[in-house]
Amino acid sequence: MQVEAWLQRAARLAPTTTAIQTADAQVSYAELHALARAGASELYERGARPGERVAIALAPGLAFAQALHACMLLGAVAVPIDLRLTSSERERLCGGAKVIVQEPAAGTTPTVEEVEMGVEESPAGQLPVLGEAMHDLDAVCAVIHTSGTTAKPRPVELSYGNFLWSALGSSVALGVDPRERWLCALPLSHVGGLSILLRSAIYATTAVIHERFDTDRVLQAIREQEITLVSLVSTTLARLLDAGLREPPALRCALTGGGPVPPALVARAHEAGVPVLETYGLTECCSQAATAPLSPGAPQLGAGVPLFCTRVEIAADGEILLSGPTLARSAAGPDGRLHTGDLGRIDGHGFLHVSGRKADTIISGGENVAPSEVEAVLEAFPGVLEAAVLGRPDPRWGEAVTAIVVMSSQADGEGHDGEGGEAGAEESALRAHCAARLASFKVPKQVRIVSEPLPRTASGKLLRRELQGISI
Repeated sequence: MQVEAWLQRAARLAPTTTAIQTADAQVSYAELHALARAGASELYERGARPGERVAIALAPGLAFAQALHACMLLGAVAVPIDLRLTSSERERLCGGAKVIVQEPAAGTTPTVEEVEMGVEESPAGQLPVLGEAMHDLDAVCAVIHTSGTTAKPRPVELSYGNFLWSALGSSVALGVDPRERWLCALPLSHVGGLSILLRSAIYATTAVIHERFDTDRVLQAIREQEITLVSLVSTTLARLLDAGLREPPALRCALTGGGPVPPALVARAHEAGVPVLETYGLTECCSQAATAPLSPGAPQLGAGVPLFCTRVEIAADGEILLSGPTLARSAAGPDGRLHTGDLGRIDGHGFLHVSGRKADTIISGGENVAPSEVEAVLEAFPGVLEAAVLGRPDPRWGEAVTAIVVMSSQADGEGHDGEGGEAGAEESALRAHCAARLASFKVPKQVRIVSEPLPRTASGKLLRRELQGISI
């Protein structure tokens, strides 16, 4: 099935609506369409053809959006590259790309004539007619690399149909305001950030793009720039609350995911008048799989309810299984479902609760311990900014439940390097806090307080494999 190219449709229906806003640029859909057509001409001249891969190694911003939409108008496959990777890592991800975009395309500022004419042909006259650009829903739109929490990043091919169904499912859960202004300070090389650009084009609404998360800039934007939606992870939500975010004037929803969201953090946000909704998703299902509904009086429990187009099942061993039109074709197992490797349950309200990764489960004294459950309890302790729980080899228990805790700046004091009386007292207090709320086998045998942030992926997921190197 084919549909009209999303950017072309937005430029036709909402030509003057702001498509992209960045720190130093703001373009309408008519202007972005002209830029994308010029970019498609340049890609064609460089050898890119429909179905071939184009690596986009640009920082989040207008030039990235131009290159992305240029690929889509041309029918080339976009491969976003995270610039924070080492040169050898970037080179590996660019393998197989026909063209690598490392500089902004020509025509970053379209002329009035280009906007009015839609850039009907390239300067060299080589580009095939783009008068009626279409998207084949079965064709690959982009190749996104997984965040690599347990292994090296893996490429996932997502089709136009995957992105369209994801946008439709998200719109049913969250609604769409014609004046939507969705703030993205997530990496565009990951599906959570990229989806904001594409959904905004499908909806013909505004994407406000920050090159990276900066607490002060994001806080100012939410307060002063009529931001209606923002995508966050737990750590960035906590930073905004620490910086004084309260009762944002236009914000409909702070969509928070990238891993379990501590209940204490959600409660803190609600007390500050910040409308937080939890979400659960993966690269393989094109971002969101479940999201809490944005409706007055709806229970706000766990990671939300499945998108209307996504089926969520729980296997006998507790693993979360996904199926539906947002699922990448290559991700499905022989049974047609994605075996996520995540553990969870569905409650009586139909809400999905994610308890952690199968591979992360700690077996201590023959009992199974979900790290995320213990982490949530630790993060409810006053002054705890973030916590990680893992199993360490132990001759008595097999694996000893071990906690690594980062205290907030307000709670920091001398001795947080794991030595000294104050740190010892705080560690004892943390263990006592857990003992009052958890079964004895779940209480950490050891607690280590550290001052550095815990290692995380660009999308906010905890890199547990890197925690093993922290001495206890």
